Amino acid sequence: MSLFDIANKKEELMSLEEQTKNNDFWNDQENSSKVLQKIKLLKDKVSSYEALTKELDDVYAMIDLIEEENEESMISDLKNDVKKFIKDLDKLEIKSLLSGKHDQNNAIITIHPGAGGTESQDWASMLYRMYSMWCDKNGYKLEELDYLEGDVAGIKSVTFSVSGNYAYGYLKSESGVHRLVRISPFDSGGRRHTSFASVEVIPEIEENLEVEIDPKDLRIDTYRSSGAGGQHINKTDSAIRITHIPTNIVVSCQTQRSQIQNRETAMKMLISKLVELKERENKATISELKGVQREIAWGSQIRSYVFCPYTMVKDHRTNFETGNVQAVMDGELNDFMDAYLKLNI
Repeated sequence: MSLFDIANKKEELMSLEEQTKNNDFWNDQENSSKVLQKIKLLKDKVSSYEALTKELDDVYAMIDLIEEENEESMISDLKNDVKKFIKDLDKLEIKSLLSGKHDQNNAIITIHPGAGGTESQDWASMLYRMYSMWCDKNGYKLEELDYLEGDVAGIKSVTFSVSGNYAYGYLKSESGVHRLVRISPFDSGGRRHTSFASVEVIPEIEENLEVEIDPKDLRIDTYRSSGAGGQHINKTDSAIRITHIPTNIVVSCQTQRSQIQNRETAMKMLISKLVELKERENKATISELKGVQREIAWGSQIRSYVFCPYTMVKDHRTNFETGNVQAVMDGELNDFMDAYLKLNI
């Protein structure tokens, strides 16, 4: 399993751990935080590899025992162990593909409904639930940052962060337009409707090293928080909306305890968006960016979710599909993410 380059990872881990023993290591909080995060990630990779190696050793030991003792009754257990090993090997292989510049970062996700009013707003809320359940099932922490309730049902927009190792690496596959086909619960005639919603996924950037923002380029507005069922309502104008005038990028935050915290979070979101846009457009300076967004409509979808006349979820980039729509809507997205990562090897 030299594919995983485990020897170099162990060497790098030892080097970083030696750095933590220096007396002045903690003087630079920013650097020490980066080193500790790197140590955590390397330990995770090394421990995963070693656990997999032990699984393989156990499989070989069981094969030897079956051959020596003629223990045919253990063949069923052997088959189960081999299946588990293959599954865990596949997981480790997928994790080894997460080598992008920001793959290990937390993610910031924004969902916007397309045209269609209540239909698309309801679809946006269904996607939000889907990602919430994916986070619960995979050990990630979700924090809502901004929420705008729909007129009749669903949501007009939602922004949330997902925290945990490689959150962006996995979730970047979800960025794009998602299409829903179903019999509408809002149509008294029981007709079939097609709805669209966009999902934007960007890495959370902790430090402003790659972009310089001129305060004169910012328009900052305050407003009163609002949300579903009173959950997000705040009686003071603590919510913050920041517009970056040159790119027309708008970020909002309303769920923190104070206006100052909302502003700090909104600025972090803006920096992350500018860095992601700058890298995607391969521009040298922020002034060259325009912030173009694809239309949330036909022809631009990355994935289709069909509830009627048949059931299927299909990713149009990888051609991976499944007929179990309900499982997908309940957060079973890993197979789609894995197919996307393998496609981009």
